Amino acid sequence: MAIAAWKRIEKSPGYQRAKTSLKRLIGKELRLPVEIRIATIESGGWRFTTHGLDQDSIVYSLGVGDDIAFDLFIIDRFGAEVHAFDPTPSSIEMLSKTSLPDRFHFHPWAITAEDGTLKFYPRVKKDGSESTLMFTMIAEDASSKNAIEVPAYCLSSVAKRLEHSRIDLLKIDIEGAEYEVLEGLLASPIKPNQLLVEFHHRFPAIGLEKTADIIRLLQKSGYKIFAVSETGREVSFLRSE
Repeated sequence: MAIAAWKRIEKSPGYQRAKTSLKRLIGKELRLPVEIRIATIESGGWRFTTHGLDQDSIVYSLGVGDDIAFDLFIIDRFGAEVHAFDPTPSSIEMLSKTSLPDRFHFHPWAITAEDGTLKFYPRVKKDGSESTLMFTMIAEDASSKNAIEVPAYCLSSVAKRLEHSRIDLLKIDIEGAEYEVLEGLLASPIKPNQLLVEFHHRFPAIGLEKTADIIRLLQKSGYKIFAVSETGREVSFLRSE
């Protein structure tokens, strides 16, 4: 009972805010001020604006895991077309057994800075076991022998392949691979209007500075922060023309 109660406390917004504030105070989390005040809604742990979203919108969702609540909400609320990307075996298996709406399109590809193949490694849990759900491009000693090789494409190649001239909203949750994807995005002619990113600077191999650097580059390219999660890791950007 006590353990269950503590877990509920840990997941509460108040606890998360306090934890994030402490981490910022001791330099283990970034201070990211909101630059644009705009009405937002939340689904699947992501905050976004309804601005520009309708049945003609094209949404790319990078990283499925075991949860497509956000993707299904976007389809149900706006009638938008959602293209989800995830090359991990567990996600492919889950979706093969799931009844999906017509406007949900799944692609078992990794998205990265350039076309080719990638090695993905199982995430190592706190207890030392390997995750069957989450994979990362970052090799750890405990999982380096169990890599999987997956097809990978840059965003420009994917958009061309799918005959898309624009992306209205791009959601990225890809376990540390977001930095390469964002660098490729900045070099691409296609710039999504909304950008929702979970940053993984908590990984020792990445660190805060890498996130700070890519956010500065996004801001120089016209992206402004309009929402930050309680943990400080999920950040929502809107592009100003």
